[in-house]
Amino acid sequence: MFILLSGCFPDNRHPDSETPGKLYIIGGGARPQPMLTEMASLAGIGTGKYIYVLPMASSEPDSAILWAKEDFSSAGIKQVFGFNFRNGGEQPPERLDSVKNAGLIYISGGVQSRFMEAVLGTPLYEAVHAAFKNGAVIAGTSAGAAVMSKKMITGEQLKHTGEDAGYTTIEADNIEIKEGLGLIGDVIIDQHFIRRQRLNRLVSVSIENPDELCIGIDESTAIIVDGQSAKVTGSGQVVVIENRTKIKKVFKGLLGSEGLVLSVYLPGDSFSLK
Repeated sequence: MFILLSGCFPDNRHPDSETPGKLYIIGGGARPQPMLTEMASLAGIGTGKYIYVLPMASSEPDSAILWAKEDFSSAGIKQVFGFNFRNGGEQPPERLDSVKNAGLIYISGGVQSRFMEAVLGTPLYEAVHAAFKNGAVIAGTSAGAAVMSKKMITGEQLKHTGEDAGYTTIEADNIEIKEGLGLIGDVIIDQHFIRRQRLNRLVSVSIENPDELCIGIDESTAIIVDGQSAKVTGSGQVVVIENRTKIKKVFKGLLGSEGLVLSVYLPGDSFSLK
């Protein structure tokens, strides 16, 4: 496998160009006050707009709403609401309207598949997309970052199970991918990236999904997606992998490729999603 280091991505990879909203995609970990105030400022919170928390990725959704309120409150932001749209439960129209009209939708951490089971194919899915098209900022951390793309890394391995399995291989048909929110097109998001040493996972995903730009975001770090560009913010790094050659080789289950393009971006850097 040959990896080329580069900072240019000439192919057409971009979020839905019809959506005027922004994405604030956080790689998990601590969210310092400057990040909280930055995402609130992007959304115009404090000018009559409010934050709406979607906690369904969490195993403790009601607590996740409370913790989000406390985080934003510590940064002086009080206009925070939320609701647990449980799996198979009611989705009250007044709650859906609150989602549609939010200035900032904040998706908590937890398990990304749990979130999508509660959202996919429901009126809430449509409400989130409506808010985005109306100019809302959609923010998510950890699992809330993974759900942003159409193709979503679930966090599960198909060949290796158990909490101690780790990501110690680059092999075929191992990384589970399911459907996410699809707020950003032709991109796959990974999170906790440097901290949890997930390069093997993202390389595997890139080889098997050559049409997607694969982005790994570290903890306490985010990308701000605005149209066809992304800017790194926070305190860590963002790794981007592109399989330009679309080469995929398999030998006894091991994946191989040539000409993968890998870039490492720092806070303040911007890169194209085209």
